[in-house]
Amino acid sequence: MNLKQELVEKDYSIIASNGYSSYDSGIKPVIVPMCQDIAFFKDCCVADKLIGKASAMLLVLSGVKNVYTPVLSKAGREVFDKYGVAYEYDTLAEYIVNRKGDGMCPMEMTVKDIDDPKEAFEALKRKLAL
Repeated sequence: MNLKQELVEKDYSIIASNGYSSYDSGIKPVIVPMCQDIAFFKDCCVADKLIGKASAMLLVLSGVKNVYTPVLSKAGREVFDKYGVAYEYDTLAEYIVNRKGDGMCPMEMTVKDIDDPKEAFEALKRKLAL
């Protein structure tokens, strides 16, 4: 079974070719393992249910090889394009919507004006108090 199939069939929020998977929501399944090892996703193929600029910046910093997501934000796509990460998506969104559905995701908002992945990592850790 490939990662794309496993993501859907097992209802993971994220699954990676290094054996990692999670059901946690938001960017926590990406950032938490990176707090222990910043290169946690190095050379990995990753399937994630939802990728915005925040997750894209983290995955780029971690050295991800390629990504699949059902929903990718335009800002996330720009990050992958800029850093040469191969990606596949089903739906391109203007931006990632917050859980209430009435605005931009707070993580996406946190990195909206940040272009450096290391700076984004630090800003997101502060936002999540990690």
